[in-house]
Amino acid sequence: MKNRKLLFILSLIIIVIPFFLFIIIPQLDTKKRIAAQWNRSGKIPGGLEMTYPQTGALFPPEIVAPTVTWQDKNTGIKNWYIHVTSGSDNELASAFTEQQSWKPGPTLWETIKQHGLKQPVIVNVLGFDKGKIQSGSSTIIRTSPDSVNAAIFYRAIPLPFSYALTHLEEIRWHLGDISSTEPPQTMLENLPLCGNCHTFTRDGGTLAMDADYANDKGSYVISEITKETVLTIDKIITWSDYKPEDGRKTFGLLSQISPDGRYAASTVKDRSIFVPIDNIYYSQLFFPIKGIIGIYDRETEKFSALPGADDPVLVQSNPSWSPDGEYIYFARTKAYYHTEAEKSKDIVLPTAMAKEFIDGEKEFKYDIYRIPFNGGRGGKPEPVLGASKNGKSNFFPRISPDGKWLVYTQADNFMLLQPDSRLYIIPADGGAPRELNCNTSKMNSWHSWSPNGKWLLFASKLRGPYAEILLTHIDEDGNDSPPVLLDYLSYKDRSINIPEFVNLKAQNWQKIVDRFTNQSFYYFTIGRNRMGEKKYAEAITNFDKAIGMDPTYAEVYVFKGHTEFITEQYRKAVQTYNKAIELKTTDPDVYINKGTALYKLKDYKGAIEAYNIAIKKQPDNAYAYYTRGSSKAKLDDIKGAISDFDKALGLDPNSDKALYERGLCKALLKDYEGAVMDLLQVTRIDPKNYLAFAKIGDCCYELKKYKGATEAYDRALKINPNEKMLYMYRAASKSALQDHYGAMNDYDRAITLDTGYAAAYFNKGLVEIKIGQKEQGCADLLRAKKLGYKGGEREIQKYCSQ
Repeated sequence: MKNRKLLFILSLIIIVIPFFLFIIIPQLDTKKRIAAQWNRSGKIPGGLEMTYPQTGALFPPEIVAPTVTWQDKNTGIKNWYIHVTSGSDNELASAFTEQQSWKPGPTLWETIKQHGLKQPVIVNVLGFDKGKIQSGSSTIIRTSPDSVNAAIFYRAIPLPFSYALTHLEEIRWHLGDISSTEPPQTMLENLPLCGNCHTFTRDGGTLAMDADYANDKGSYVISEITKETVLTIDKIITWSDYKPEDGRKTFGLLSQISPDGRYAASTVKDRSIFVPIDNIYYSQLFFPIKGIIGIYDRETEKFSALPGADDPVLVQSNPSWSPDGEYIYFARTKAYYHTEAEKSKDIVLPTAMAKEFIDGEKEFKYDIYRIPFNGGRGGKPEPVLGASKNGKSNFFPRISPDGKWLVYTQADNFMLLQPDSRLYIIPADGGAPRELNCNTSKMNSWHSWSPNGKWLLFASKLRGPYAEILLTHIDEDGNDSPPVLLDYLSYKDRSINIPEFVNLKAQNWQKIVDRFTNQSFYYFTIGRNRMGEKKYAEAITNFDKAIGMDPTYAEVYVFKGHTEFITEQYRKAVQTYNKAIELKTTDPDVYINKGTALYKLKDYKGAIEAYNIAIKKQPDNAYAYYTRGSSKAKLDDIKGAISDFDKALGLDPNSDKALYERGLCKALLKDYEGAVMDLLQVTRIDPKNYLAFAKIGDCCYELKKYKGATEAYDRALKINPNEKMLYMYRAASKSALQDHYGAMNDYDRAITLDTGYAAAYFNKGLVEIKIGQKEQGCADLLRAKKLGYKGGEREIQKYCSQ
């Protein structure tokens, strides 16, 4: 046994010693030589570019370690030496890597930050090959004494935008902590609707967010923040409730809650250009071209326009509150009107009408204005000097918490998602603009101040199509530092947008719970909206989802039945209405529509039973009496039908349908004069009702008032000149007036409309024989017989026998 152990040890020695002699020791020797070369020369040879962080970057004291990155222009170099010092000669760390990136460990990073509070920290990166330093560069960073002391709430969205629109459930909301190495907390996901611009109150106690609840683009959810913030329908308002009577829709664009949480401001009565673009970097063109600033008062629950920011010839959008709530800053320019677009109530201008913007033929630029809020009374809007009338488009104004500085986004044109957008800073009252140092080369957009006013975060596409969050320090004089990349809050397959600081000192915020979509009411509301859009198949799909979640929800069955009724699925409608009735619906229209569906199915007795219940529930419903009367008429209960029509007309004297059908019933009872009185009243209510004129003609004919009959048919034919039967009836009246040539002319016109009209040939033939044109008359009689006319044998024998 001892010999076997000895042999094993000897084997290990034989293997390990050469490994150290030929691999480890040479490597250690190379690293010592590289370190010695650097210590002797201390010169940066160049040929290497530090890509992050930039020299001058200022890091918050609580931030986790960054990843230092570089690009070596010498592609043959595969090894790099990192040397970190504090001041001129205080070495903090040295390391070797085979990657063009390096990240200090947690302990080392804390050491670097501590030194960085007192003096600059220099990070040197040296590329070496064959034992010699070939390239190198350095960056200098510092640590700020100012903490961020706030969380970051943001949305992570897949690209391109056209994909996100059809995969809303893939959008996520996260809460980032710059001091944590843990993945950012997922606050909300799998939301089957579009949640957009979100903001918070000054104390971080309230969240407000655009949420297209049940396809209402104007929906806005306002919720107090608790450990689990539950979103329920009672927390939703809709900007569409501002002046709904004018028929103009509202998107509720770029809304923001006031610092104290009492008010919310948004763009209302708006119209925007939205064009999906097949480009993963910038996959949409979206900007408002019309709108005013609307205000919602949470205490009074009332909507109003903000006087001074409510001019319909302008577009006033993108409201932002001053930290004391005394002012609203907003983007403004002249509204864009398109003649064809004004004929439509759509919120989004059709792509075809936006072509001149897409092709770059037309510009659209905004200026930033400021207006006193005055408790919602508004005031005089004034352009902000430096952020207006500069030949550029200025938008996204955000005021520092101390009210001293205004940071805004500027681009050559338009608003959201502009590749050339950059951040500028001016005094809040206006002044000379200064471009921020933190701007990257690719889009610098949505930004937010930390609650203490020391830091500004913003979204940028610095490293590719998926936007990330960057951070910059703002000092008392408005000077900013090069950007700090919060790459640990990023995702490889999501673009980050709408990053907002949230003050969570007192709150332990862990989750947002969606309770307003995962319920039957949500799908019921969507279904009703789809009904309004005449998308009936989608409406039924959503009603079925609602029923699946709550099979006892009577109102869903009611509207599903209405949809089936509208789409002429009468049997299904009856079954659905029966389920609603079983669940004790209180809607009398259920019985009326059920009765009408049964009427359409020719179940007139069943229809009458349904109408009886409707009338019992709502005895003043004129339509119920009318429809019951129609059903009775179908069962030949003419007197009963007239009685119901009488009741319907007692409740609604101008019901032309009840008058018309009562007139028909009177005619059946040979009360032709009474019928004519009803039918004349129909024509006064509806002068285009040719059937009423035709029936007046029929009644006058029965009363042997042939002239009146002819005149009535004249009126009917003026309305509908292509009705062949009317020519037949008028011809008969003319014949009775001995106007035989006029009668023949009408028969000819009927034949012109229908060359196979046997009855017209037969009657024309009789008139021709009557006026002595026997040969032509017999020819027409025989033509009628050939075309299948029955019952004319006696006349043919009498007039045309050989």
